[in-house]
Amino acid sequence: MSGFLVSAVQIVAGIALLFGGGELFVSGSVALSLLLGIPQIVIGLTVVSLGTSAPELFVSLISTIQGNLGVAGADNLAVSNVVGSNIFNVLVVLGLSALIVPLRVQSRLVRRDVPLLLGVSMAVWGMASGGRVTWQAGAALLVATVMNLVWEVRTARENPEDADALDASDEIEASERSTPLVASIKLAAGLLLLVGGSQLLVRGATAAALALGVSTTVIGLTIVAAGTSMPELITSLVAAYRGRADLAIGNVIGSNLLNQLVILGLCATVSGSRGLGVDPVMIQRDLPIMVLTTIACLPIFWTKGVITRLEGGVLVLLYGAYLVEQLLLNMAPGYSDEFRLLVLVVVAPTVMVFLAWQMLAWREQRRFS
Repeated sequence: MSGFLVSAVQIVAGIALLFGGGELFVSGSVALSLLLGIPQIVIGLTVVSLGTSAPELFVSLISTIQGNLGVAGADNLAVSNVVGSNIFNVLVVLGLSALIVPLRVQSRLVRRDVPLLLGVSMAVWGMASGGRVTWQAGAALLVATVMNLVWEVRTARENPEDADALDASDEIEASERSTPLVASIKLAAGLLLLVGGSQLLVRGATAAALALGVSTTVIGLTIVAAGTSMPELITSLVAAYRGRADLAIGNVIGSNLLNQLVILGLCATVSGSRGLGVDPVMIQRDLPIMVLTTIACLPIFWTKGVITRLEGGVLVLLYGAYLVEQLLLNMAPGYSDEFRLLVLVVVAPTVMVFLAWQMLAWREQRRFS
């Protein structure tokens, strides 16, 4: 039991270091970008978005490097962290934000960002279906990142109203300007904390998996994914509380895109000729769930242009069902089949009816408006 307590302390300490490191990394990076004269719309689309995803980036990279060194289960942790974070972001971060205040959806998200995220998610599922994400697939994801960034900047400049939702300059201008020395110190300190926190979290998660007798995939999909998604959660909750629904939703969609394009792409590239191993269970269960959660966003985002508290509650409840399924599968496998049947017969049809009802209500409202 003492070994499990040590690993639990390592996980908590790792998450705390990642959170502090992410804050310093964003602050230092933004300050340096402003000093270098980089347009603020580019800062918002790259530095700020990547900053909230920095914990996932470093945890997955450290795990991939350990996989290169022959550490068992390291690849599973790298991939499950990305997949689990994406599921957590949509169901928990978006759901809890909507419970605080109904979130008004920008039309840009519906017509461009969510369909793009859905396409990328399906492509990643296809890339992983063979049991490995090759370095060539990783390179393709990185190229897609650059193409998406160019597209983001161009569309933002052509549509000023969309740029307002993406530009982080409202609070950057006053609070993040600094001297080159201070900005460099913040950036260096943030990187050190991110590396140290990543190593602690990976070490603790691996030890906890061994102590509990569960796979590193499960730990990565739950504890590690939730821990590394804390910056997204806090950022979106604060944004929702302040009435900045565009930031709350954009943070989730942008982070999920970066998780797959940048983090998974970089990890697959770093894995080299061996490729990044993917747990077969993840291919059959968790990657499809990641795609389905993205598909579920489309009807919710379309209906009345608002994510209601009821819809937010449904998202959070769905994540609760996902966690229960994970726990039953590993701690009480005898009941997992019954629970899956319950989900298939009761939960899934209920959610589909709910989404269909929302869509019909939205269409009726549009017809008479």
